Amino acid sequence: MTDLTPLGAALRAALDGRWAQVRQEARERFTPEDLLTDPTLDQEAHQARVFEQMRLLAGTGHPRNGFPVEFGGRNDVGASVTAFEMLAHGDLSLLVKAGVHWGLFGGAIVNLGTREHHERYLEDVISFALPGCFAMTEVGHGSDVQHLHTTATYDPGTGEFVVDTPHEGAVKTYIGGAARDGRLAVVFAQLVTGGRSHGVHALLVPIRDEAGRACPGVAIGDCGAKAGLAGVDNGTLAFDHVRVPRTALLNRFGDVAGDGTYSSPIENESRRFFTMLGTLVRGRVSVAGAAGSATKTALAIAIRYAAQRSQFAAPGSEEEVLLLDYRTHQRKLLPALATSYALQFAQNELVASLHEVQTAVEPDEVAQRELESRVAGIKAVVTWHATSTIQTCREACGGAGYLAENRLPALKADTDVFTTFEGDNTVLLQLVAKGLLTGYRDTFGDLDTLGMVRYAAGQIAASVIERTATRPLLERIGGAGPRTGDTDLRDRALHLRLFEDREKHVLEGLARRLRRAGAPDADAFAVFNAAQDHVLRAARAYVDRVVLKAFVAGIEACTDPAARETLSRVCDLYALSTIEQDKAWFLEHGRLTPSRAKAVTAAVNALCAELRPDALALVEGFGIPAEWLGAPIAVQPAGGARQREATVAQRA
Repeated sequence: MTDLTPLGAALRAALDGRWAQVRQEARERFTPEDLLTDPTLDQEAHQARVFEQMRLLAGTGHPRNGFPVEFGGRNDVGASVTAFEMLAHGDLSLLVKAGVHWGLFGGAIVNLGTREHHERYLEDVISFALPGCFAMTEVGHGSDVQHLHTTATYDPGTGEFVVDTPHEGAVKTYIGGAARDGRLAVVFAQLVTGGRSHGVHALLVPIRDEAGRACPGVAIGDCGAKAGLAGVDNGTLAFDHVRVPRTALLNRFGDVAGDGTYSSPIENESRRFFTMLGTLVRGRVSVAGAAGSATKTALAIAIRYAAQRSQFAAPGSEEEVLLLDYRTHQRKLLPALATSYALQFAQNELVASLHEVQTAVEPDEVAQRELESRVAGIKAVVTWHATSTIQTCREACGGAGYLAENRLPALKADTDVFTTFEGDNTVLLQLVAKGLLTGYRDTFGDLDTLGMVRYAAGQIAASVIERTATRPLLERIGGAGPRTGDTDLRDRALHLRLFEDREKHVLEGLARRLRRAGAPDADAFAVFNAAQDHVLRAARAYVDRVVLKAFVAGIEACTDPAARETLSRVCDLYALSTIEQDKAWFLEHGRLTPSRAKAVTAAVNALCAELRPDALALVEGFGIPAEWLGAPIAVQPAGGARQREATVAQRA
């Protein structure tokens, strides 16, 4: 593994977080041959390659992190998600295949099943002896899982559930592992017993026998070629009155007795549904982490290339200028790099919260709901950041970035779907805003008139709680009081205050609009639908504030003086570039004067220039072994780029 500069090593230590040892073990354990795939493979060969990589991955023991100790695991949720993040620096088809099998399929058995299911299946799941898939999405119901149409009707005469696909819109689709390798599926269906539906539940349904033949009554299709992730065998599943035993029901939250009597520890159907889905929140955390890793890989390739590729000479000079010395190039890559740092600190906090919630002896419903809201928002922001940044990196590398051998086209194609799987980003931000408005009510009920009227009593309290959570931080770094005039734009307290004030103002404005739903003749849905733009802005303002707060906490935790100083400037760049992107709002609402708005742009330019000499060290801080990048344009010529980097630093 390439030696690190002292600054790069210190930045890596700061960014690695609580599970740094897991990251280091992955760096030492995995070779490029383990993680990367020949980009010229056709779909069939790619899927076969990924299947073999899955077997090798199972043999390393890494998948055991997320499973209970008594069934062969290590019960370390944080380690499991962190290992998944590291895997995302390689072939994303392998990442998604692993996430579907161990994360979604295995996670559903752990979290929705009971001891009988754990004893029967988990060892084979962990070892990959029983390839599985997660059959939730339907042709007609993607994000609206609560109203999917597949049915599981209990027959008390035989003690079996009859799983059926009643029409084409209920066909399970985009199911990873279904088209080629999966043998057992976790199928989400409306559970019906005694002529009554009890909402969505999950059952284990065999789809293939050991010889690979489809089971009776199961129709398996192949989704075919996709824009990316060719190594994942996405397929369709349809069931024609397929019978499975009563014990196939994953019955932690709802059970059916032999005579057909239904029982559940959670009486309210809506609350039960969201409690079940809440246990699967690890998937969204993992997607956010994976998107962040893929983005950092793209930035590492683009920045390393820009630090050695030169073009055009300055007037009066014969030496061509390095790409990274151009302000336009710095503007393309360095604010995106700063955002990736910010999002990684937020991701580290999210993983720690997930670990605490899912390993707690006693469940904490309030903590669970808050976690779900933050996960939804950060997943949306991180995956949108991935889509825009990887495209920018491709453009920044010109024609070289378009070559398959340099990985950027694959990263672009493979991450594109991240914005819509594990929750469509727009829908997720709606959930974030709804959580802010309702103060994490006991259930995510439908938007009704009464719910909006309750805003006056509940929303302000929730908003105040969120805002005051930032106050101790403001007091620690100085600047709890108002500041005016020529405040230094690099004042961290100013950044926090601007982010917090925007969040408060937007949320309260949204609440005022939604109060109209309380009128006697109001159409609550129409009111909510008309405010969708405001809903998304409120959620985004909340996430931006959470991310900035996490970055500040990360700086406070850093003990290396040089790294701390560099991180401080990176944080300034993140905050000011975010403000610059939303400059119109700050101007319209009087938070910035026109002259101060111009000063924000000047400050962003100045920070890009200041961070330019540290660009390679900042890339080292991402913690990606150079050999994992797998892109010829990312290879540094011996001494050349580093020497020129030092020359630039001296000139600065």
